[in-house]
Amino acid sequence: MNHLKDKIVLITGAGKGAGRALALAFAEQGAVVALNDISPVNVDLVVAEIIARGGQARSYVEDVAKKVGAQYLVNSVEDDFGGIDILVNHAAVEPHTPLLAMDEWDWHRTLDVNLTGAFLMMQSVGRMMRGKGKGEILNIVAGSGKGVGNDAAAYLSSMAGLAALSHQADLELSPLGIRVYAVENSTDVVKDVMLTLEAK
Repeated sequence: MNHLKDKIVLITGAGKGAGRALALAFAEQGAVVALNDISPVNVDLVVAEIIARGGQARSYVEDVAKKVGAQYLVNSVEDDFGGIDILVNHAAVEPHTPLLAMDEWDWHRTLDVNLTGAFLMMQSVGRMMRGKGKGEILNIVAGSGKGVGNDAAAYLSSMAGLAALSHQADLELSPLGIRVYAVENSTDVVKDVMLTLEAK
């Protein structure tokens, strides 16, 4: 039996790349996918593709790095689908600027989206999941940083923080029935995410 069928899955940063691939994979498994991105252009195309294949999907355009945006996103998905079973934090920015040339805005925006955004989403979704006594949260991290480049200080710093946050969040939330995983953004992140969920 497909354990993802009819599950409500919220994916941030779902407009392209691994986020898009994850959205298509979850929909193929019968999940209902709520897709978030800061821009409607790409994410609406992903939703249309899923619906054309017979799946269920809806787009939500919000900036998860802002508390109001993150909370509105979570509340909207709950209103539309009745809750969230799985959260995938994929939204990330990756400026390619050497440390000595990096603008302060790029540094803060990277930490805001990659780390604070994941924190805000985990907090809002975690409170909802606590009421049900179960749920799964997967944070996509850079892992070792191989292949990222030597001009990604802000990105790698945010990912190291996200890995640590994921570990601590799992310690705090697992007694409530909520598991939190840090999944490395490998060459086959879709496979890694699915294997993580199957192994729970």
